[in-house]
Amino acid sequence: MDFPTKARMGEAVPDLDDPDYARLAWRRFRRILGWMALLGVACGVGALVILYLWLGALHLHMAIATFLGMFGTVLMGGALMGLVFLSSGTGHDETVDRINQAYDPGREDESSS
Repeated sequence: MDFPTKARMGEAVPDLDDPDYARLAWRRFRRILGWMALLGVACGVGALVILYLWLGALHLHMAIATFLGMFGTVLMGGALMGLVFLSSGTGHDETVDRINQAYDPGREDESSS
């Protein structure tokens, strides 16, 4: 089962309020995060190899800090990107947009031009 691409006329669009759909969406997010963790490990090891070839042997604390910095940066970027995909792919953005429509002055002016 995958995320629907478009809602058909008259059909309710599933969102995160549906427990089965929420479970599917969060499973997809965890899968993205898992792949990003593997990429983070590869980037951390790659950075250590490049620094070793460029500078020679590193102090232990420098190597640990470099690895954790690369790993954490890639993982944080992947987590934020995954949350954007989760929010957009599940229709959460459209739900919030509909709720906030009354509180957004000038909205009609932008959509008509």
